[in-house]
Amino acid sequence: MKTATKNTTATKSKSTTATKSKSTTATAAKATPKGTVKAKPSAADGLRELFVDSLKDIYWAEKALTKALPKMAKNATSENLIKAINDHLAVTQEQVLRLEKVFKSVGEKAAAKKCDAMEGLIKEGESIMEETESGAVRDAGIIAASQKIEHYEIATYGTLAAFAATLGEDDAVLLLEKTLAEEKEADTLLTEAAYNTINFDASEEDQK
Repeated sequence: MKTATKNTTATKSKSTTATKSKSTTATAAKATPKGTVKAKPSAADGLRELFVDSLKDIYWAEKALTKALPKMAKNATSENLIKAINDHLAVTQEQVLRLEKVFKSVGEKAAAKKCDAMEGLIKEGESIMEETESGAVRDAGIIAASQKIEHYEIATYGTLAAFAATLGEDDAVLLLEKTLAEEKEADTLLTEAAYNTINFDASEEDQK
């Protein structure tokens, strides 16, 4: 009789454990819906961390651009485009220094974190140059690649300025908004270069 009681108790214990296990699994499933991205251990858990992380991202991106722009200028043929790229190279070098001031203003050490987006945009620009003949057509491609980069930077600096404003980092806001204005100006200059001559010269290549 005692043995039967022990067996019954053991069976109930296993049943209870199984029920708890299923309950825990079900709770976990509800808490983490399918498709939810699991955060890394180093993931930002506050706006300031996200802001600093994004600063590191664009810092890497600007440094990478200082190496990519000379190659674009070397492969361009339009004097206006070459000048626009070289002018923006000088501006980009200043923007790198300005970002270092932003880091300092928020009490952080300037550090770069690989920017996957900028790496992809630069590679796309290289691909466009490889897939076009030197001349107006390649120039048009370089402008297209450059404007994609500018649009990414405009979106990034606009977001960073908004983050800085929310965090009460007024000095950072002023510095970031200055760079944002420069990126918008560069985009306008590229558009003017495209519509003044380059795109039309490129379209004439189709008629030959």
